[in-house]
Amino acid sequence: MPKNYHFIVSENNTHQRLDLYLSRQTDLNLSRSRIQELIKQDEVKVNRKTVKANYSVRIHDQVDLILPDPVPLTVQAEEIPLEIVFEDEHLLVLNKPPGLVVHPGAGNREHTLVNALLAHCRNLSGIGGVLRPGIVHRLDKDTSGLMIVAKNDDAHQELTRLLAARKICRQYLAIVAGNFTRSGGTIDIPIGRHVHQRQKMSTKTGHGKEAVTHYTVREQFRATSLLLVKLDTGRTHQIRVHLSHIGHPVLGDMAYGRWGKLSLYAENKTKHEIALTRQMLHAAKLDFLHPIDGRPLSFEAPLPEDMRQLLEALRIDVCKER
Repeated sequence: MPKNYHFIVSENNTHQRLDLYLSRQTDLNLSRSRIQELIKQDEVKVNRKTVKANYSVRIHDQVDLILPDPVPLTVQAEEIPLEIVFEDEHLLVLNKPPGLVVHPGAGNREHTLVNALLAHCRNLSGIGGVLRPGIVHRLDKDTSGLMIVAKNDDAHQELTRLLAARKICRQYLAIVAGNFTRSGGTIDIPIGRHVHQRQKMSTKTGHGKEAVTHYTVREQFRATSLLLVKLDTGRTHQIRVHLSHIGHPVLGDMAYGRWGKLSLYAENKTKHEIALTRQMLHAAKLDFLHPIDGRPLSFEAPLPEDMRQLLEALRIDVCKER
């Protein structure tokens, strides 16, 4: 059955956007994007009237929200191998390979992670919507590594709350262009949709959302570096956009950089070119509390073969240069 929620705006919460106000209600535990979808679907009313997401709530406003039953899935299950690193009745953690799209979309109705998950699990949380069942957070198609998937709505709501509260620690390894004079730093620059190229994100929109990225230099090579990257926020393409902004784009990222090839020295001292077919970015570590029983969980995923081989070549290249 659909769930009905009723809120009265207090004096402390006035002058907030409606979507922001609802996203902060602990009874809901819904993401802001999901709330915006519900507002567009006329499932949210203020004083019994339909309003927009940017409506500024006022004291004593009556806010009603209906959380409808999940729409029946139209996505087909597919037997696609998955590397599951943890699973119980509430969630699973998997190591996504590069090249696998997370959820169906325009031009990608098949062969996605969601198709594979539907073959692996009979039921997934419906909170993510009809095309994103169970998806708590996503990785770009060409980013590899660890992802959490919710198998029921209770787990999904709590994981969403933990993510919003910055209590899910996500660590990435990235091979980037250039060298650094410092051992690390923090990039605190808002990110929004690119003004002209709507498939891209940018730090120069003037109306972006908060985005915070921390990085530590793990290793430096002749003209490239290996970074450990931690996220406070989870904006679309955040790591790629932030590192490009400071002049160190992720290798192989042709959307935000131009490092599609590298000229390196081999063991026999001859130069050769390495073509990079995807961004060298890997979600290497996850730490969080189990959404139901609260026990600490920690997972690590080794580097995929293409990144491992590139690092070996970069280390040899440095040795030959010396």
